[in-house]
Amino acid sequence: MTTTSTATTSAGGLSGAEIRRVIFASSLGTVFEWYDFYIYATLAPFFATLFFPPGNATAALLASFATYAAGFLVRPFGALVFGRIGDLVGRKYTFLVTIMVMGLSTAAVGMLPTYARVGMLSPTILVLLRLAQGLALGGEYGGAATYVAEHAPDSKRGLHTSWIQTTATLGFFVSLVVIGGCRAEMAEASFKSWGWRIPFLLSIVLLVVSVYIRLKLNESPVFLQMKAEGKGSKAPLRDSFANWANLKIVLLALFGAAAGQGVVWYTGQFYALFFLTGTLKVQWKTAYLIVAAALALGTGLFVFFGWLSDKIGRKKIMLAGCLLGAITYFPIYRAMTHFANPALERFAASTKISLAASNCQMHLFPNPKTVYSECDKVQDFLSKRSLSFETVEGQRDAGAGAGAKALTHINDAVIVGWDEVKLTAALKKLGYPATANPDDVNVPMLILLVFIQLIYVTMVYGPIAAFLVELFPARIRYTSMSLPYHIGNGWFGGMLPLTAAALVAANGNIFAGLYYPVIIAAVTFVIGLVFIRESRDHRISTL
Repeated sequence: MTTTSTATTSAGGLSGAEIRRVIFASSLGTVFEWYDFYIYATLAPFFATLFFPPGNATAALLASFATYAAGFLVRPFGALVFGRIGDLVGRKYTFLVTIMVMGLSTAAVGMLPTYARVGMLSPTILVLLRLAQGLALGGEYGGAATYVAEHAPDSKRGLHTSWIQTTATLGFFVSLVVIGGCRAEMAEASFKSWGWRIPFLLSIVLLVVSVYIRLKLNESPVFLQMKAEGKGSKAPLRDSFANWANLKIVLLALFGAAAGQGVVWYTGQFYALFFLTGTLKVQWKTAYLIVAAALALGTGLFVFFGWLSDKIGRKKIMLAGCLLGAITYFPIYRAMTHFANPALERFAASTKISLAASNCQMHLFPNPKTVYSECDKVQDFLSKRSLSFETVEGQRDAGAGAGAKALTHINDAVIVGWDEVKLTAALKKLGYPATANPDDVNVPMLILLVFIQLIYVTMVYGPIAAFLVELFPARIRYTSMSLPYHIGNGWFGGMLPLTAAALVAANGNIFAGLYYPVIIAAVTFVIGLVFIRESRDHRISTL
């Protein structure tokens, strides 16, 4: 392949050791990003009731996910702020700042006082920390991807940037090791009380190493040449988004690639773990083993699909991953239920549960004045036990007086109002399995099912850094590529835990959360297929 600028070929003059140092240093931020993501998402069930008003565990969990989602929602704004700085000042110094803010925000969660000690100040500080984290992350990935891509030769851009993508899975793997190690060495009560703080505090180690290594880097050769030739943008935001020709590419990159990539990524890794432990009640050690084994098997595929995208193109690989996810998620998760907790599957098939009430509400942000209706309490009771049920709004029973009482039907049993003792007794009589029987858990099949999802993840995520970098000119690249990536991952992907949990709680169906990633992945496939152009042969220039 020929190139159009000396900057693109200069990367080929770097030694193998120099290229590896560039990739390693740039990728550390991605490790940090996903380490934080997974420790927060995995530990949320432990600290949710510590930082939010007590009274409803499902509401507290939803509130913790909503707080987490807030950090994702501000990522695009961080992309605008730090993307602009990166295009004006440089790639290196911008992502030095972002990783420091990101690291300190993560560690501070481990020192946060509980609701019992400081009241509403506790969730307020947690929200502020997640917002700071989100803003910094908004500038982190775009800088790392741009920096590596601008050092890579044209023929290996997909391969080199795919190493950044592998570190996302490494961050997940490290989080599993750290959390698993803490839980294995501590009493369960101690871990729930204070031990969950340790993984957050240990992020300081990642921060120190990351800053030390990044201080030793040189600026991107493409950025240096662009500045030397006076071709840099003086107003990256205006040039990126006030120019329709460029804004159109931003929108297509979002809806035709990044949105689907975001939901496929989060479904295949985070939601798979959450479904195993939270929904199917598989012992945490077994679930961690399943996911860690699938990650170990699948991590190399990030590099494989990055390399393959240099040969056959980025678009077809990414869209194939979206399509496969949209088609197969429902059967995969039903199969996971069958192989992880067949007793729960049988119980659901033989037990009809319905709830008749007129005062059901969804509480995403509970506060000390929140009042939970009888319907809310029954829904919380059923949801925590991963039971599918039908809620009939407004239906009243003649024997329930004015109809204020919730009526729960569990096969032939009818429980009037909120009565945990009677609800528990009714389930016990029918043989409800409170946890998955370890002897029934088919570990090899579950590893296979999670691994299949990992294949989709590597297909959509392996080539996307090179794809986004190649869409935009160097003078506005940091700004332009960061926005669709972080809306796709921050808004569409990052909202998956909250959206899926809310869909399950609202619909009373343990599989309802899958509608979200299926729909988004399908829409991305259609838009990408029709409107997205292949980027593999595009040259990175200083124009």
